[in-house]
Order: sequence, then structure tokens, then C-alpha cells
Amino acid sequence: MDLSGTSIGIVGALKAFPLRAAARRVAERGARMHRGLPRGTTMAVFCRSLLSRQGAAEIEDRVAAARSAIGDVRSENGLMRHMGVFAAQPNGPLTRRSILDQSGLSESNFDMLALFDTFEHDRELFSFRDLILAKKYAGLVASGAGWHDIARAVHAVGPVGSLTALTLAARGDRILALDDHSLAELDGQRLLDLPPDTDEAEDCFSHAEAAEHAGLFAEAATLYAHCAAIDASDATAPFNQGNCLREVDDLNGAALAYATALKRDPALVESWFNCAGVLRELGRNTVARDHLTRAIAIDPAYADAIYNLAALDYEMGDLPAAAASWRRYLELDTDTDWARRARAGLAVVAQAQSQAG
Repeated sequence: MDLSGTSIGIVGALKAFPLRAAARRVAERGARMHRGLPRGTTMAVFCRSLLSRQGAAEIEDRVAAARSAIGDVRSENGLMRHMGVFAAQPNGPLTRRSILDQSGLSESNFDMLALFDTFEHDRELFSFRDLILAKKYAGLVASGAGWHDIARAVHAVGPVGSLTALTLAARGDRILALDDHSLAELDGQRLLDLPPDTDEAEDCFSHAEAAEHAGLFAEAATLYAHCAAIDASDATAPFNQGNCLREVDDLNGAALAYATALKRDPALVESWFNCAGVLRELGRNTVARDHLTRAIAIDPAYADAIYNLAALDYEMGDLPAAAASWRRYLELDTDTDWARRARAGLAVVAQAQSQAG
């Protein structure tokens, strides 16, 4: 598969392949891999580790946002196949629609189960073994189990294909498997008791995200700094650290963290943009302008950066440059409050130039 130019965002911790090794592998093929889904991400990968760290509703919201903003959302196994780490599964004869019609699974449950690798195929075309699994999962859903419970339980027992020979049943918050010889519990709670990830950086990053989500920005900044120290190739950790430090008004610390992120990944456009905002607050307008210019060079359709560049040029007294950027902004946005402000800015510039002339 051609990966050239792809920006791959990883949500959660990869189970199948260490992140640093995966990042090196895709870099050799002209792609980028990073934690999280910053602006410019073209492929989002949701990892199975999320199942033990976040609830169904939170994961569903993150997936929906990624599908809306990025479009190309893949499972962990799907990424491994795309990279050539796993052999591609031979195409089966069944479409997604056919699986849904024959199994009775809802579209939302099927899509979430497929995204977390509970089928042999992560996307069309599916096999008859996938259909068997879909029917089993539909039975579990009918008995009260959610997709999240099923996915966690399935991955506690090994290859999903081994489940086709078992009878599955939901009993309260437990999922049971019956074969010819025994009855065994496939309890999703087991995943919470598994040994911690061997990759300290991944575990630390998850704790940092949780602290940030809870509004504990100082604690999150400390954790992100630890992540950045563990993995000197990771740009997302210092970027997130900068965001957290900005929340607690440590502007100098935030600027330094953003600079670290940019040293590690100069294509991280949001770091150029956020750092520009911090530098502007610190009164370093010329450097802030340079950062905004870099952000726009990377992403010419970055409307927020274009607007801020116009506002900064106006503040610095360069009215022609401000007008040019506001006109460029209006090519991207015509309806929001910011568009109205851009038109008002153009009117002020025109009036000033008229009076000067």
C-alpha cells in the first residue's frame, strides 16, 4: 500500500506493534505517525487499548468526531495490514450490507465491533466466518450486552476466529462461552486486570490524557513532560504539554514545550499556530507572525491562522498585509462571526487608507 504523504493519528496505545517502531516504518515510506488527531491528520487509528480505559459513549463520540473530520478511520489490525506488517486477509464474498441484513446487528454496533477487530476482516469484503461472528454478537446484544462489553471480552480469549466454534451467551454483566467440553466466562472486566503495558510512554500518555480531560492541567503537563522525556521522537506529548501549560498561564513554559514539539515534528501545524498565540501574548509579535506564516505554508486552508495573521498585521500597522489576509480568510469563510469581523476589519483598513490618501 502507498503511504506517501499520509499523516496517521494513533488514538490509544498500539497493542500489535510498538508505536516508535511503527512510526519509523511508515517514515521510511514517506508518511508520518503521531499520537492523537491534530490538524492535517489523514488517517485515524483507534487502538484496542481504549476498551480498558474509556467507556462506550466516550469512544463513540471520539470515533464520530474522527469520521466527520478525517473520514479514513481504521482499526489497529487494519493499520497493520495497510503497513504490510500483517498479511492482507483474502476478500470474502459478503458486503457490509449483507452482513447487517443476515445477522441482525445494528449498523452502529457492527461498525464499532469491526473498528475494534472483533471480526477477521476489518472492512469489506467480509467472510462467512465474519457472518457467523456477527450472528453470535447479535445474540449477545439481544441478551443485553453492549458492543463495548463484547469487544473487551473477545480480546481476552485470543484470535477472534476461535469463537466461531463456541456458543456465546450474555448473563448480566458476564459473557459466557460454551463448547463441547466446558463452560467458560469471557468477562470483559478481565482486561482491567491485565498487566500494565510494557511501553512506559504509552501508559504515561494515557494517564496524561485522563488528567487533561479532567481539567487537571498542571498534573497533565507534568505527565506529558515525562512522556516527552521517555520518547525523544514524540512530538504530540510536548505539544499537549504546551496546551496544558497555557491553561495554567505558564506562557514561557508553553512556548518552550511547543518549540520542542516543532523540533521533533516541523509539520505539526497546530503547534506553529498555538505557539504563535503564546508568543503574541508575550509581546513577541514578530516571531509570532513568523509562526503563523509557517502554519499557513503547511496548510494554506488554515482559516484560523490566516485570520490571526491579519489581526496581527493590523496590530503591527501593516494595513495592506492585514487586508490581504482578511480577503483570503473570506475565501474560506463567509458566514460566521469571524467572517463578519474580517469584513469589518477590511472596512476599517479601507477607511484608514482613504484618510491617509
